[in-house]
Amino acid sequence: MKQAITVFFLILLTISFWALAYEYRSLFLLNIYFTLLWLTLIHSFFKIVMERVLVRKIKDAKTQYEYNKIVSILYIVVLLLAAVRIWIEDTQFLLVSYGLIAAGVTVALQDFFKNFMGGFLIFVTGTYRIGDRIEINSKFGDVIDISILNTTLFELKEWVHADQPTGRISTIPNGAILNSVINNYSKDNPFIWDEITLPITYDSDWKDAHERIMHILREETRSITIAAQEQISELSKKYYVAEYLQGPAIYLAMTDNWIDLNIRYLTLTRERRYLHDKLSRLILEDLQKDSKIKVASETMDITVRAAGKS
Repeated sequence: MKQAITVFFLILLTISFWALAYEYRSLFLLNIYFTLLWLTLIHSFFKIVMERVLVRKIKDAKTQYEYNKIVSILYIVVLLLAAVRIWIEDTQFLLVSYGLIAAGVTVALQDFFKNFMGGFLIFVTGTYRIGDRIEINSKFGDVIDISILNTTLFELKEWVHADQPTGRISTIPNGAILNSVINNYSKDNPFIWDEITLPITYDSDWKDAHERIMHILREETRSITIAAQEQISELSKKYYVAEYLQGPAIYLAMTDNWIDLNIRYLTLTRERRYLHDKLSRLILEDLQKDSKIKVASETMDITVRAAGKS
């Protein structure tokens, strides 16, 4: 209602100065008339159409705030451009004025243009899509929304171990993709490698442990490994993918205190923690059946003998 009254008042002023300019044939009054005319048109477009009509279609409060801020800046810029064009007749000075206004707009809206360009690149190149699991600027999560200015993530990790959600919603400016490394865990290839490190004592039968664990790995990851191998074959048609190990494996490493068994296997990105837990349980249950295999720890066995006894 307030904006409608303002527009009505501007229309009355515009008509009044048109009549005065027509009556007195004054260039000054004519410039005032054109200024009021453009002010009425610009105000109607930005304050009624852009702010009141279009902003209602935006549900997110943060996006509404950014939109209103941008519209307000553009409103002032367009008014300045129109006023400069009406009141300045010197062409050279007009170009200088436009240059200064353009520089001011660039500074005021540099973040907006950066985020807008980032959003445009995301939509065009498909760097990530809705539903992808990504990591950007040390933020890890699932993409739940992509707007022209921001990307919204359902946050994972942080204070929660592995790939579990924290419950927080993270908003990242799209401009971040212009100068950040983006890890996409689900685009083109939904399979990743995971590892379990199991320490066993030096007096354990490590060969038997290796055989037992490999049997569990092959049984539990057979379908995943086959699907991953097929996916890698398809991936090699799009990217240069060097040959590498495509099945489960166990690597041994000797330390000062024990033997590390580094258990490596393929898993789906969204099932990493569940498979990690399942394999850990199966391996521990199986190794506990064999007395020749002992899981190592940093505890020490201390033997105390009574004085005077050998």
